Amino acid sequence: MTLPTLLVVGLQLHETSLFIQGYFLMLTTLLVVDDESQLADLPANAISFRSYLHDYPKLGEPRLRIINLCDTDRYLSQGYYCSLLAEARSHQVLPSIRDINALRGDGGVIWMDVKEIAPFLQDELSAQSQLVCMGEVADAGFKKLAQKVFATYPAPLLRVSLISDAGGARLAVARASYAELSDAERGFCLEQLKQHTKVSWRKASGRKKYRWELAMLVNPEEKVPPSNRGALSRFIKAGEKLGIRVTQVSAQELHNVSQFDGLFIRETTAIDHHTFRLARAAEKQGLVVIDDPDSILRCCNKVFLHDAFNYQKVPSPQTEFVSSDSEETIDALAHQFGFPMVLKMPEGSFSKGVFKVKTKDELKTSLSQLLEQSALVLAQRYMFTDYDWRVGVLNGRAIYACRYYMARNHWQIYNHESKRNFSGGFDTLPTFELPKTVLNAALKAAALVGNGLYGIDIKEVEGKAYVLEVNDNPSIDHGVEDVYLGEELYMQIMSEFLRRLEARGR
Repeated sequence: MTLPTLLVVGLQLHETSLFIQGYFLMLTTLLVVDDESQLADLPANAISFRSYLHDYPKLGEPRLRIINLCDTDRYLSQGYYCSLLAEARSHQVLPSIRDINALRGDGGVIWMDVKEIAPFLQDELSAQSQLVCMGEVADAGFKKLAQKVFATYPAPLLRVSLISDAGGARLAVARASYAELSDAERGFCLEQLKQHTKVSWRKASGRKKYRWELAMLVNPEEKVPPSNRGALSRFIKAGEKLGIRVTQVSAQELHNVSQFDGLFIRETTAIDHHTFRLARAAEKQGLVVIDDPDSILRCCNKVFLHDAFNYQKVPSPQTEFVSSDSEETIDALAHQFGFPMVLKMPEGSFSKGVFKVKTKDELKTSLSQLLEQSALVLAQRYMFTDYDWRVGVLNGRAIYACRYYMARNHWQIYNHESKRNFSGGFDTLPTFELPKTVLNAALKAAALVGNGLYGIDIKEVEGKAYVLEVNDNPSIDHGVEDVYLGEELYMQIMSEFLRRLEARGR
């Protein structure tokens, strides 16, 4: 069922935008439409896109502000170029290129969760369509809703619809153009546009301006997240110091990734998962992404990693790919590795999907169960150590190092069967104290995957390093990985985002 559709037109307070405030600091306002045929009823300060393209900027022109009323539904349309040219000419403009891209959405529609807008809705909504123009609306019951939409997606013309379906209510927000308005909508719009030429825009005050917007994907429900709250807050503060606004978002809140300049995934990744889909969508939109989708693909599947380790001669435990639980296979594995032996699912994190078997019967049972879930299972020689090394590598450079000790009375770092002794202790140390063999193995393994942020797990036995896996979404917790570098660890990671953002450009 489709509830009222609103046409929202105007300017409201937005932390990165301009808004109407008083009758001072006057600027010359130009209304830009797609072609001359639309100028008949518009005020004298209205021009066509062709005129704005060829006649501006003018020598000695006054300070200009542009209200772009062109159609921006298509990428590289006249409306798109109107805002792009305005920004290049240092003309104040609505909508901005950032907002045009944000409003492109899925088929030109952005969906806002009704929970976000609930405080701005009346108990009952009129079924009649409403026109909201320059912050004014005939039905006062829609005014708060219009302001909320503008605070999120400031643009001169928007169509907003409240849609009710089986999943609940959602708000659809879509960009509109002057050409598509009805006669009644144009009349109301014209009055507001005429009034608007008498007032000026001022930049929002009291809010720090940021050059870049970074979405940090988190999952509040995750039991073992890659970063704890202390680390997340430090990422945000480090970003602020570098001119990057870091916004925590969940997958449900990330309706349109293109409204951001970058995506930082701090949720455990998987291939058949929204983390991978969002990373791929963000990369397709040109965002700077960590973890990038290629890194997720390569790190989340141990078959790829160990095959690459073998071909590129990265030191790693002896490994076999197993596709059968036949007696012949069981005998061959027992002969090759002996007992205990380690079996691994190709995908898994935080020690999940890893099993130690001590007898042929256990091997047979575990292997049969695992092959029901995956066509391949990894079998490895068991190597006992008191701790595993974890080396954090960012863009080919080691930035932190930890020793993670085994959980009490357990053979792994994490014991998912125990709440009291879930994980073991740790030591955090400077990377220059790493054994050379461990450091070299970590850097070589990371280079096989890419230039992102990785955590390389390594066992050290009799002075030799053996790479267990490369994690594309390594743990960075306040009080653990940051013990040695402190705030500098977060600054280094945010600085890499800044470097990539600046290299990419706006």
